[in-house]
Amino acid sequence: MKFSKTIRFDKSDLNVFEISSEEGEWAISGAFEYSNDTMISLKGKRKQGFSNGFLGLESYGRSTLVSISKINQKEKEKLSYSLACYFVKQYGAPSFDDASFAANQEISFMIELCEKHEIGTLLAVNRTLEDDGIHEKFRSLPKQDACSNQTIWTTVED
Repeated sequence: MKFSKTIRFDKSDLNVFEISSEEGEWAISGAFEYSNDTMISLKGKRKQGFSNGFLGLESYGRSTLVSISKINQKEKEKLSYSLACYFVKQYGAPSFDDASFAANQEISFMIELCEKHEIGTLLAVNRTLEDDGIHEKFRSLPKQDACSNQTIWTTVED
Protein backbone atom coordinates (compact mmCIF):
# COMPACT_ATOMS: atom_id res chain seq x y z
CA MET A 1 0.00 0.00 0.00
CA LYS A 2 1.17 3.55 -0.72
CA PHE A 3 0.67 6.69 1.33
CA SER A 4 2.16 10.17 1.51
CA LYS A 5 4.78 11.61 3.83
CA THR A 6 5.68 15.25 4.29
CA ILE A 7 8.92 16.41 2.76
CA ARG A 8 10.78 19.67 3.12
CA PHE A 9 13.41 20.92 0.66
CA ASP A 10 13.88 24.26 2.38
CA LYS A 11 12.58 26.24 5.35
CA SER A 12 9.77 28.05 3.51
CA ASP A 13 7.02 25.91 5.10
CA LEU A 14 8.16 27.20 8.50
CA ASN A 15 7.33 30.73 7.38
CA VAL A 16 4.19 30.37 5.25
CA PHE A 17 1.87 28.14 7.31
CA GLU A 18 0.12 28.80 10.64
CA ILE A 19 1.64 25.50 11.83
CA SER A 20 4.14 23.64 9.68
CA SER A 21 4.45 19.87 9.82
CA GLU A 22 7.67 18.08 10.64
CA GLU A 23 9.45 16.34 7.80
CA GLY A 24 8.54 12.68 7.42
CA GLU A 25 5.03 12.76 8.92
CA TRP A 26 2.31 10.71 7.28
CA ALA A 27 0.00 13.20 5.57
CA ILE A 28 -3.45 13.59 4.05
CA SER A 29 -5.11 16.32 2.04
CA GLY A 30 -6.78 17.77 5.13
CA ALA A 31 -9.20 19.99 3.20
CA PHE A 32 -11.84 19.28 5.86
CA GLU A 33 -10.13 21.84 8.13
CA TYR A 34 -11.41 24.58 5.86
CA SER A 35 -15.01 23.41 5.46
CA ASN A 36 -16.37 26.39 7.44
CA ASP A 37 -14.10 29.00 5.87
CA THR A 38 -15.13 31.76 3.50
CA MET A 39 -13.12 33.94 1.15
CA ILE A 40 -13.14 36.52 3.94
CA SER A 41 -11.65 34.18 6.56
CA LEU A 42 -8.99 32.80 4.21
CA LYS A 43 -6.22 35.35 4.66
CA GLY A 44 -2.48 35.26 5.26
CA LYS A 45 -1.03 32.01 6.53
CA ARG A 46 -4.46 30.39 6.76
CA LYS A 47 -5.01 31.06 3.06
CA GLN A 48 -1.60 29.59 2.25
CA GLY A 49 -2.43 26.40 4.18
CA PHE A 50 -5.78 26.19 2.43
CA SER A 51 -4.35 26.81 -1.03
CA ASN A 52 -1.26 24.60 -0.94
CA GLY A 53 -0.92 22.55 2.24
CA PHE A 54 -1.11 18.85 3.06
CA LEU A 55 -1.96 17.99 6.68
CA GLY A 56 0.70 16.12 8.68
CA LEU A 57 -0.85 13.51 10.97
CA GLU A 58 1.43 14.02 13.97
CA SER A 59 1.74 17.79 14.33
CA TYR A 60 -1.45 18.58 12.38
CA GLY A 61 0.66 21.19 10.64
CA ARG A 62 0.95 21.81 6.92
CA SER A 63 3.48 20.84 4.26
CA THR A 64 3.71 22.10 0.69
CA LEU A 65 4.95 18.77 -0.70
CA VAL A 66 4.53 15.11 0.08
CA SER A 67 6.43 12.09 -1.19
CA ILE A 68 4.82 8.74 -1.97
CA SER A 69 5.99 6.03 0.45
CA LYS A 70 4.99 2.53 1.47
CA ILE A 71 2.72 1.98 4.45
CA ASN A 72 1.65 -1.28 6.06
CA GLN A 73 -1.78 -2.19 7.39
CA LYS A 74 -0.78 -1.72 11.04
CA GLU A 75 0.51 1.82 10.38
CA LYS A 76 -2.64 2.62 8.39
CA GLU A 77 -4.84 1.49 11.28
CA LYS A 78 -2.83 3.60 13.75
CA LEU A 79 -3.26 6.65 11.51
CA SER A 80 -6.98 6.08 11.22
CA TYR A 81 -7.38 5.69 14.99
CA SER A 82 -5.29 8.79 15.70
CA LEU A 83 -7.21 10.86 13.15
CA ALA A 84 -10.53 9.69 14.60
CA CYS A 85 -9.38 10.81 18.05
CA TYR A 86 -8.42 14.18 16.54
CA PHE A 87 -11.90 14.53 15.03
CA VAL A 88 -13.47 13.88 18.43
CA LYS A 89 -11.14 16.17 20.37
CA GLN A 90 -10.66 19.01 17.89
CA TYR A 91 -13.98 19.04 16.05
CA GLY A 92 -16.41 17.51 18.54
CA ALA A 93 -17.43 14.54 16.39
CA PRO A 94 -20.74 13.19 17.74
CA SER A 95 -19.27 9.74 18.37
CA PHE A 96 -16.04 7.84 17.94
CA ASP A 97 -17.77 5.64 15.34
CA ASP A 98 -18.66 8.71 13.27
CA ALA A 99 -15.15 10.05 13.67
CA SER A 100 -13.66 6.69 12.71
CA PHE A 101 -15.82 6.56 9.57
CA ALA A 102 -14.64 10.05 8.53
CA ALA A 103 -11.00 9.22 9.33
CA ASN A 104 -11.17 6.05 7.23
CA GLN A 105 -12.56 8.07 4.32
CA GLU A 106 -9.70 10.58 4.56
CA ILE A 107 -7.09 7.80 4.76
CA SER A 108 -8.68 5.84 1.88
CA PHE A 109 -8.77 8.93 -0.32
CA MET A 110 -5.03 9.44 0.16
CA ILE A 111 -4.25 5.77 -0.48
CA GLU A 112 -6.28 5.91 -3.69
CA LEU A 113 -4.47 9.08 -4.78
CA CYS A 114 -1.04 7.60 -4.01
CA GLU A 115 -1.63 4.22 -5.68
CA LYS A 116 -1.43 5.86 -9.10
CA HIS A 117 2.18 6.92 -8.53
CA GLU A 118 5.59 5.35 -8.01
CA ILE A 119 7.31 5.39 -4.64
CA GLY A 120 9.27 8.65 -4.37
CA THR A 121 6.91 10.68 -6.55
CA LEU A 122 6.25 14.16 -5.17
CA LEU A 123 2.73 15.57 -4.92
CA ALA A 124 1.53 19.16 -4.59
CA VAL A 125 -2.02 20.39 -4.10
CA ASN A 126 -3.87 23.49 -5.24
CA ARG A 127 -7.21 24.25 -3.59
CA THR A 128 -9.83 26.79 -4.50
CA LEU A 129 -13.05 27.76 -2.79
CA GLU A 130 -15.91 27.82 -5.29
CA ASP A 131 -19.64 28.42 -4.90
CA ASP A 132 -20.19 24.66 -4.64
CA GLY A 133 -17.39 24.01 -2.13
CA ILE A 134 -13.68 23.21 -2.03
CA HIS A 135 -11.99 21.99 -5.20
CA GLU A 136 -8.61 20.25 -5.15
CA LYS A 137 -6.15 19.66 -7.99
CA PHE A 138 -3.10 17.49 -7.40
CA ARG A 139 0.11 17.71 -9.39
CA SER A 140 2.79 15.06 -9.43
CA LEU A 141 6.48 15.09 -10.17
CA PRO A 142 7.66 11.55 -10.92
CA LYS A 143 10.61 10.21 -8.95
CA GLN A 144 13.03 10.33 -11.87
CA ASP A 145 12.22 14.01 -12.44
CA ALA A 146 12.15 14.81 -8.73
CA CYS A 147 15.50 13.30 -7.79
CA SER A 148 17.73 12.05 -10.59
CA ASN A 149 18.46 15.34 -12.33
CA GLN A 150 19.41 17.31 -9.24
CA THR A 151 22.93 18.69 -9.22
CA ILE A 152 24.80 19.02 -5.95
CA TRP A 153 27.42 21.75 -5.79
CA THR A 154 30.35 21.46 -3.47
CA THR A 155 32.89 24.18 -2.71
CA VAL A 156 36.45 22.94 -2.65
CA GLU A 157 39.52 24.96 -1.71
CA ASP A 158 42.36 25.04 -4.25
